[in-house]
Amino acid sequence: MSGAATPPSGLCVVDKPTGWTSHDVVAKARGLLGTRKVGHSGTLDPMATGVLVLGVGRGTRLLTFLTGLPKTYRASIRFGTETDSLDADGVVTVTHDMADPDPVALRRAAAGLTGALHQVPPMVSAIKVGGRRLHELAREGKEVERAPRPVTVTRFDVAPTSDPMLWDAVIDCSSGTYVRVLAADLGHALGGGAHLAALRRTAVGPFLIDEAVSLDELGADALLPTSAVTRVLPACTVDAAVAVDVGHGKVLATDVLGLDDDAGARGRGPWAVLDAAGSLLAVYDTHRGGMLKPSFVLS
Repeated sequence: MSGAATPPSGLCVVDKPTGWTSHDVVAKARGLLGTRKVGHSGTLDPMATGVLVLGVGRGTRLLTFLTGLPKTYRASIRFGTETDSLDADGVVTVTHDMADPDPVALRRAAAGLTGALHQVPPMVSAIKVGGRRLHELAREGKEVERAPRPVTVTRFDVAPTSDPMLWDAVIDCSSGTYVRVLAADLGHALGGGAHLAALRRTAVGPFLIDEAVSLDELGADALLPTSAVTRVLPACTVDAAVAVDVGHGKVLATDVLGLDDDAGARGRGPWAVLDAAGSLLAVYDTHRGGMLKPSFVLS
């Protein structure tokens, strides 16, 4: 008899469809890939589409290194109406008698929403306050005080469409930024209101929409190897003898991993440790006395 098939393992860039929660995508991926070990690196709202990075099998252990990556979005912003969720999935709460936005004023307002900002999370969100998720409280008609959170927006470019009240935008921002809040704040800055009409995430750090697969295409052959984490972590390659020690999770000196030269200057860790074939063996981090210890070993 042949042995059981090796469970799939790696990372995967999925193009999330609209109307699906990130949890829905994870659940579907578990069925398609035949494993319960699937997670994601950061949620997308149900309305949004685009890049959702999954960890599969041993790849789930790498998600911790991907959660804080910057994001890029393409958005559509409709002026003149506000909704309770700040996006098109919500109920219209306010209608403004706004003139067509002036392009110069609009671009100036968008520029004013770049840099280091403090955002108040929307009530319709998964953040917990007092042990309850905000969207649960919102469904009960409750609104609670939310502490502003620091975010950074490095790009907020806007462009007109054929509809003068609908503008497109490209946004580069830090993890944790609510594009819905940016849309609402942009409307307020123009003396009226706005909501997010559409949203597509085109990048999570170096993981791009061009490499994303649809759920129909998702299978073991769509997975990136676990070594793809080297897109965000500095890497070192070890020989066969050291690979054995790494596989046993030994605490090692920096020179054993080749990190006492310029490679070590690329950061203070963690480091991805690869074998001669380029496969990921482990992720090591700094330890006392200048030694390095594994955060985990992929065995």
